[in-house]
Amino acid sequence: MNSSQPTILSLPYSIRADLPFTPPLTSYLLHLISIKRTNLCVSADVHTSAALLRLAEEVGDYICVLKTHADIIDDFSERTIRGLNEIAGRKKFLIFEDRKFGDIGSTVQSQYTRGPLSIATWAHLTNAHLFPGPSIISALHSAATATLTSLNQSVFTEITTGTLCDSFDSPSSGGKAAVEREDDDSENSDNSDPPLNLPRKGSVVTATTTISQTFEPTPPTFWSRSLSVGESNSSDREQALQELRPPPHARGLLLIAEMSSEGNLITPAYTSSCVSAARAQSDFVMGFISQHALNSGPEDVFLNFTPGVSLPPESEDGPRKGDGLGQQWRSPREVVVEDGADVIIVGRGILGANDRRAEAERYQKKGWDAYEERIGRRNEWEDDD
Repeated sequence: MNSSQPTILSLPYSIRADLPFTPPLTSYLLHLISIKRTNLCVSADVHTSAALLRLAEEVGDYICVLKTHADIIDDFSERTIRGLNEIAGRKKFLIFEDRKFGDIGSTVQSQYTRGPLSIATWAHLTNAHLFPGPSIISALHSAATATLTSLNQSVFTEITTGTLCDSFDSPSSGGKAAVEREDDDSENSDNSDPPLNLPRKGSVVTATTTISQTFEPTPPTFWSRSLSVGESNSSDREQALQELRPPPHARGLLLIAEMSSEGNLITPAYTSSCVSAARAQSDFVMGFISQHALNSGPEDVFLNFTPGVSLPPESEDGPRKGDGLGQQWRSPREVVVEDGADVIIVGRGILGANDRRAEAERYQKKGWDAYEERIGRRNEWEDDD
């Protein structure tokens, strides 16, 4: 990262966001990073919906992306998705489902769009291995497009009032049904028999609405350009966050090009194949899970997400080297300054902290300091503005 020639990685995030060949979702994330002054992604390796939503609330102000593992959450449901989307919209971060797809096209399409997870309906980002071949990218891309089109065009609403005696166990009834009574005619009012409990015949009303909407990429604002190099104060950042619109109606893919685990079998040739495949479908592939920057071409605007980042507790000196299970840890400065990472992924370093909010803030500051060191805070590209 010490080259005398300016590269894509020496540019501020906000300038990279405005390059003509930067896709809309990538551009949005780069502007979001600039405004919030954070390149931190927290890995939410938890096992209940309550724990997931609690973590999102605690760290949401300090992250640009929350990485989920929906398949390890015991009670994952639509309610989980709604809660997570609400927090993401309020705290301003994207959701990345770490699914690691790696199968034939028809299988990954079903895994991406169907079943209890239905990832394409709620996760802005997901990831995949390339070992099945480049067709996995086009399969996921077409599935994402079809899902977004479906979400954009129709809303299905079903209102049902069934026979009440058939509804004893419905959640809304709490296990009890209120039975309606019909009084006898006044002329039979002297009848001593009690009125009959007559269940009503069920009826179903179905309404299908077609919605025509146009989703435009979020336009950049002048806020992110100055905020990315520390030229504005906290009140400016708060105003910029308020003005930032929702993410574009799009999905993005990260290719797993390198891994942080010791002894992994990924080779340089495989990594090179990932880069070639990403360039061929750069409208969907946003970047990589990697250990160093993989942008080398003149139009490479990929984002490099790097896992295996950890800091020692503030009371300890020296780096943390690993977890004894093959994971190798590096500091934010190592991955951002020395190896060109754009987004640092942190899991246990934050999840295991007594104060996760404060620890997320500590990682956010370390990651941002490393980024500003990498770009030289104000480089020659900004001096020309």
